[in-house]
Amino acid sequence: MTTTDPDHRSATIDVAELERMRAEDPALHVIDVRTPGEYETGHIEGSYNVPLDLLGEHVRDLAALDHHVVLVCQSGARATKAREQLVAAGKSNLRLLEGGMGAWSAAGAPVARTNDTRWAMDRQVRLVAGSVVLASVLASVAFPPARFVAGFIGAGLTFSAVTNTCGMAMMLAKLPYNRGAGCDMDAVLDQLTTAESAPEA
Repeated sequence: MTTTDPDHRSATIDVAELERMRAEDPALHVIDVRTPGEYETGHIEGSYNVPLDLLGEHVRDLAALDHHVVLVCQSGARATKAREQLVAAGKSNLRLLEGGMGAWSAAGAPVARTNDTRWAMDRQVRLVAGSVVLASVLASVAFPPARFVAGFIGAGLTFSAVTNTCGMAMMLAKLPYNRGAGCDMDAVLDQLTTAESAPEA
């Protein structure tokens, strides 16, 4: 089944546009679809954490929100998937933050943190990829075919950049270290509902 979906570019906003929208509409909802662990390492102040793997169970409740919603993830890939689900459920006033939290941080916009010890996902990816490449190059001194592992990682990183996805990040996100304490979706939905019904200033 196909659904009517507005042009992707018109549904994507940059950091400056999000800041302008928040200033003009305090009731705007920013929904972060990363894992709770990623959210703890740095998020947009006032955003709500709704992990992508839980969004499907509550998609109708989220689609029923009256106010505008901006979806955020680390780079934009997971937010795009979340957008597809919400559009299919009937949500229209929906936008994506282009470049996700990476773009938000790079622009120098304020980042709220609830866990300063857990590494951000992009840093974890750099550590794992760099360690595997280094180990394979060193191993290739004694076992030459090991160099192909480094080539495989390089190809994966190239594919990640071209497609704006990251398989390594997706795998790392499933580790208990990155899952965080979990997400209380009932509490998040209550907060969103309360924000919807609050009188505008």
